[in-house]
Amino acid sequence: MRAQVEATIEVIRPALQADGGDIVLHAVHEDTGLVEVELTGACVGCPSSTTTLKAGIERIMRDRVDGVTKVINIAEVIGATEVICNADVVCAAEGALA
Repeated sequence: MRAQVEATIEVIRPALQADGGDIVLHAVHEDTGLVEVELTGACVGCPSSTTTLKAGIERIMRDRVDGVTKVINIAEVIGATEVICNADVVCAAEGALA
């Protein structure tokens, strides 16, 4: 499954790079179908990044890779956990992906 996800990212990447962004694969959880990515570059802080992730990246992944159920941007998860945790980055990083 990971190889298929990596190949799909290579198909998606040029569109993101054309707008100054990029995507980094962090994890593929074959048991749940969860794919963890990080949107970088111009995607960070872009108001359209959630739409890009869900309507673009996740839809393409689900169409091309059997078993993919969800794609998350770990940068958003860590950021949200930092706010909820209201502690240092170590706390956020440890709790975000647990």
